[in-house]
Parts: sequence; structure tokens; C-alpha cells
Amino acid sequence: MRLDPATFLGKSIDNSQVIREVDPRASRDLWVLILLGAVLVLGGVLYAWPHLQLREAGKEAQELSREKERLLEENRKLRLEKAVLENLRRVETIATRDLGLRAPAPENTVVVEIEAPAVPTGRVARAPEGERSRDPN
Repeated sequence: MRLDPATFLGKSIDNSQVIREVDPRASRDLWVLILLGAVLVLGGVLYAWPHLQLREAGKEAQELSREKERLLEENRKLRLEKAVLENLRRVETIATRDLGLRAPAPENTVVVEIEAPAVPTGRVARAPEGERSRDPN
């Protein structure tokens, strides 16, 4: 192993007078990379956005479908309950048994007839007074 004497000599180097110049190509390359990255990210967002919207619309449609089915079932149950409550035999049974009501005697019954309102007759349209004098014939 041979030792080189130049490696042992320390020479002080003063770089304080060196002026560093900025390479314009490095700045331009950096902006091109940033622009390329932004275009790629924007392209990915524009590609994914409609898919995300479709997925959300599908979920909402499914929720609305479930809500519609629930409301239709509730409507069916309420119509059935209404039919049961409007049953005249049931109403009569409750009136006689629970409330102690009974049908009135025929001589105590009064029938009230209401006269139907007359249907208004149609009117013939007439021209205003100033236009009557002008005859197109």
C-alpha cells in the first residue's frame, strides 16, 4: 500500500468569491414536471368523478326504492285498518253493546231532503259596446 503525499497536504480552498448561477433549464424542467403531475391528477379526477356520481345516485335510488316499498306496505295496512273501522256491523255492535244506543222508532224518524243547487246556465259572450257598431260583414 503506497501513500500518496498529495493526499496528506491540506490546501485551503476559498469558495466565497464563487457566484452561483441558476440554470434556466432546471427551473423550466421543474415547471414541466409540476404541470405534468397536475394534468395527470386532473385527468384522474375527471375520470373518477362520474363514476363516483353514478355510485351515489345508485345508492340513493336504492334507498328511495326501499322507502317506496315501506310506504306502500304502510298504505296497505292503513287501508285495511280503515276498512275494518268503517265496517257498519262493527259500528252498530259497538253502539248497541258498549254505548247503549238503539235505532229510533219509525215515528221518531225525520227525513231531511236538501234541494240540489241549480246548475248555472251558460251566458253568451257579447262584444263591448264600442265594438258592436263595427260589423265585419
